[in-house]
Amino acid sequence: MEPKIDPNSLTLTDMAKLLAAAGGKRITVEQVQADVDAGAPVGADGRMNLVHYTAWLLQKVQGQ
Repeated sequence: MEPKIDPNSLTLTDMAKLLAAAGGKRITVEQVQADVDAGAPVGADGRMNLVHYTAWLLQKVQGQ
């Protein structure tokens, strides 16, 4: 049985896997890391919140 994933506290690896599974596209940890390097929200512990990251991505796509 796979461990449960907490969408409020995802590792970069878990985030990439979750996004790839949901979108049907290959998403790599390096792509998520590039977003973090560009300012995507990440906690002090290096974990990400799915909702906060999604909101950041939408702002980026909308050019805000």
